[in-house]
Amino acid sequence: MGGQWWDKARHADRRGVLLARNRIQAALRVWLAEHEFTEVDPVALQVSPGNEAHLHAFATQAIGNDGVARTMYLHTSPEFAMKKLLAAGERRIAAFAHVWRNRERGALHSPEFTMLEWYRAGEDYSVLMEDTAAFLRLAVKAARGEVLRYRDRVCDPFLPFERISVAEAFTTHAGIDLLATVGPDGATDAAALRGQMAQAGVRVADDDTWSDMLSRALSEKVEPNLGNGRITVLDRYPAAEAALARPVVGDGRVAERFEVYACGVELANGFGELTNPAEQRRRFGLEMDEKARVYGERYPLDEDFLAALAHMPAASGIALGFDRLVMLATGAPRIDDVIWVPVAD
Repeated sequence: MGGQWWDKARHADRRGVLLARNRIQAALRVWLAEHEFTEVDPVALQVSPGNEAHLHAFATQAIGNDGVARTMYLHTSPEFAMKKLLAAGERRIAAFAHVWRNRERGALHSPEFTMLEWYRAGEDYSVLMEDTAAFLRLAVKAARGEVLRYRDRVCDPFLPFERISVAEAFTTHAGIDLLATVGPDGATDAAALRGQMAQAGVRVADDDTWSDMLSRALSEKVEPNLGNGRITVLDRYPAAEAALARPVVGDGRVAERFEVYACGVELANGFGELTNPAEQRRRFGLEMDEKARVYGERYPLDEDFLAALAHMPAASGIALGFDRLVMLATGAPRIDDVIWVPVAD
């Protein structure tokens, strides 16, 4: 489909998918209400956009009544704001939030997109896996289809989902013993992983960190095998790759983090949430040190968030890429096809 999105013929081609988007959102809102979630609407302008090394934010200047400008950011996730609401006493909350991520544009990425994020206080993170599977089934029904589809791949969300650990997935699909490169305290051994990467046929650079190598092996060897035929839940990420998640009880090498895949596409990222402010501050510091090393910049910490974290109950939370879900439910090839008004090129 050629032409600008606002061309009448182009819009007519897209309109069926866009109406399906509305039906999917309405169906998810009904489910959330039926399960006693309160929908909230966090503001996007924040003192910190998030503190993950490889997420890039949009910065702006907020000018006060005194004429003084200070740097603020469009959030990359509503996470900090929603966790403050948990600290304030909310128990089940959800938000359809517009979020912004710089340096991201492609078939599966838009600089501005919609994220469905929800939290359950006092509930295990495995419940979020069931929630997500329910949302994928609802999306297919609302789109009046039968399966999720991306390019030549299909996924039947009505089948029981596969739950596999990151370590198991690396062994099965890449021939890499990932946990052999992780110490009992979660510390990583880049040299040990480098040797296995060569055997697996994955290229490495001299300055690659352990995290760099894991990311490359994940994208090249593991992710293409996930969510084909049925949903895959990739569970128990190494602790070094889960800055916002609590460690698994009895195994400090891994954390309560999972991702949900369909058709080889990552749709959702969930956590058993870390609530220790001192540990969270330490992890954020490490993430920002890595951002400074790689990109020459760092983002400030949200001190208000760290203060609220001390009052936050044990909780589980997850973020789902809503536009990607619509893509797969409708079979659309690009994320811009399912956004009413795409970001200008």
